[in-house]
Amino acid sequence: LTRISAVLQFTGIFPLSYIIDNFGGLMTVAVISGILISIAVYVGAFVTGTTHRMTGNHVYDFFMGAPLNPRIGILDLKMFAEIRIPWIILFYISVSAAAKFYEINDGYIPSTILFMVLGHFLYVNACHKGEELIPPTWDMYYEKWGFMIIFWNFAGVPFVYSMCSLYLIHTETGRHLHHNPFYTAFLYCLLLFAYWVWDTGNSQKNRFRMMMTGDFLPRKTFPQLPWGTLENPTYIRTKHGSLLLTSGWYGIVRKAHYMADFTMAMSWALMTGFGSPVPYFYPVFFAIMIIHRTIRDNEKCAKKYGDDWVTYTKKVPYIFIPYIY
Repeated sequence: LTRISAVLQFTGIFPLSYIIDNFGGLMTVAVISGILISIAVYVGAFVTGTTHRMTGNHVYDFFMGAPLNPRIGILDLKMFAEIRIPWIILFYISVSAAAKFYEINDGYIPSTILFMVLGHFLYVNACHKGEELIPPTWDMYYEKWGFMIIFWNFAGVPFVYSMCSLYLIHTETGRHLHHNPFYTAFLYCLLLFAYWVWDTGNSQKNRFRMMMTGDFLPRKTFPQLPWGTLENPTYIRTKHGSLLLTSGWYGIVRKAHYMADFTMAMSWALMTGFGSPVPYFYPVFFAIMIIHRTIRDNEKCAKKYGDDWVTYTKKVPYIFIPYIY
């Protein structure tokens, strides 16, 4: 796909800057698509008899979803929409912004937009190289495929996560933004470190689940980072039979992947400077979401696991930041 894009760009058949030039129209199509697909999936679940955990409240059920994992043949539509659509669009929005900088700056692309391209490349590449780790995640095995997930994947992720790239290319401040080299180097290092924690944290957690069920198959997709697979992991076996991981990053904090994900999002915003609050919308939104989800998860797990949860929280007392919180 990258090679094809390069050919289209340099032959002039499809300049990549077209995406950023037509951002509004593309977002409109994405919004309409998200709504129409949500309606089609909801109705289709009733027609095919694949509804799952319905409440009888059509507004709530439409929002949360009716089917769990609808398929066309061997194609899992929810997984395809979650992995193949939003992250690729997000990456190409930032690549398009970089291409636009190349056009208007006589071939010069600033480090600020290259940072966004790198950050979004790391995200999209991680989702694809580690897609075998996706099925055991909460979104895949529990959340139904409804408006909440469909609309977020089609319109939310690519057009909200890309706010920093939009700010850089569409504002006078963003186009002429220059940072101290040490500040820029710091943010690049912060991004790469947070990515390492996020990538290996997700790998540790999901490979642990797969190893415990005998489903783990090592892959050689690039890059395989150090500490992505735990050897002889420690865990607590609850009375319910569930396993609570207590080694690797999850022996240090309970939500390592959330904190790393937030740090990456904040690094994107910090690269845009402090001229506008707009680029900070996503990290603030994400912080609120993960705090709410963490409170909800803690209450649910405390109720479900009882004394085993108390033992676990004593073993891993910190949620996000070691020795702080």
